[in-house]
Amino acid sequence: MSTYTSVIDMIGNTPMLELRNFKTGPCKLLLKLEAQNPGGSIKDRIGLSMIVAAEQAGDIQPGGTIIEATAGSTGLGLALVAAQQGYKILVIVPDKMSQEKIFHLNALGAQVMMTRSDVTKGHPEYYQDVAERLSGEMANSFWVNQFANPANPAAHEQGTGPEIWEQTNGQIDAMVCGVGSGGTIAGLARFFKGVKPSVEMILADPEGSILAGLVNDGEAGELGSWVVEGIGEDFVPPNCDIDLITKAYTIPDYESLATARELLSIEGVLAGSSTGTLLSAALRYCREQTSAKTVVCLMPDSGNKYLSKMFNDFWMTDQGFIQRPQHGDLRDLISRPFDDRAVVSASPDDTLLSAYGRMRMADVSQLPVLDGDRIVGIIDGSDLLLSLYQNQERFADPVSDYMTDRLEMLAPEEPMESLLPILRADRVAIIV
Repeated sequence: MSTYTSVIDMIGNTPMLELRNFKTGPCKLLLKLEAQNPGGSIKDRIGLSMIVAAEQAGDIQPGGTIIEATAGSTGLGLALVAAQQGYKILVIVPDKMSQEKIFHLNALGAQVMMTRSDVTKGHPEYYQDVAERLSGEMANSFWVNQFANPANPAAHEQGTGPEIWEQTNGQIDAMVCGVGSGGTIAGLARFFKGVKPSVEMILADPEGSILAGLVNDGEAGELGSWVVEGIGEDFVPPNCDIDLITKAYTIPDYESLATARELLSIEGVLAGSSTGTLLSAALRYCREQTSAKTVVCLMPDSGNKYLSKMFNDFWMTDQGFIQRPQHGDLRDLISRPFDDRAVVSASPDDTLLSAYGRMRMADVSQLPVLDGDRIVGIIDGSDLLLSLYQNQERFADPVSDYMTDRLEMLAPEEPMESLLPILRADRVAIIV
């Protein structure tokens, strides 16, 4: 085992795992574990490649600021390398990006700017347009522009592709990728075209992205929205050569997330949402084959960046990806049932400080107050603000002194209509 002197030296040479617990038809399905890169994703490769290329070209000066727009992990790869090389970094991200990624960026010293995810190229708040504009306004800055930067696909043509070739002993028949910037699939396609032109390049595309339609039908697919992070586009990135892609599969969000969760439960691999999309496409491809083939699927990043989302049953239920039994009454409105021990609560004797801490920890604005299994009140953020204003010593007072105990109680089996008069009167209803 080697001893490294820099985290940068640990980028690449990621392992490959044969998936044996999925039904793969006649095919052998291999997963390239890019989450084993030090920054947790395949984007470490291009982060290093693009910064080194900028240094060699004189595009970035000591103490300068790297600017990039990213909907996935490219920002993390750039921030990892920038921190080691002494550069500042500004990352512009759309607001659908997971909170864990933002925390990780901040911890690496990156400045994060949030923009809208519901706008397309040409809108002033589109994340890529924001990055380009800021690069023209900031002195001593360098806009990476991963979508058109040739050092992006070069990282895969010169690094990832030869690794896969060696790990499979050249026995690869199909390669499954996604497209975010287009660099991965373009770089790998160029490499395999040089060593084995018969290798099929398979695109896994989220439903709502336009790219699968261009590959399969020559026409852009219908543009929509998707929750999977890091892949799928509303335009064709300059780095993405559509002509090098053999076939594309459109994967809906629910299938992507379910597949990623299944990967953890049956193979023990904690992977991100884009891996679910890629693996779903790989499984479809494998099951369509009539002869044995070796198929390689990328695992772009780790699932530890999505624990609050796709691996959170409550989030999955709230988004409609996990279906609960429907009753046609007030039970259908309860997302955190008390019987499931899913309710965060306070007791009358708890201090206001304790109640405040639970609200912050659970990211809620109100708590039911329970005496045993009996609800006796409710306390919310406004109660805390009024009680603590100009007197923080009241943090030590009991919740019972400030809770609201005039409660509107409804039974779970009551119809939805019984709730409406209470809401119209601007009162709080408790379903018990």
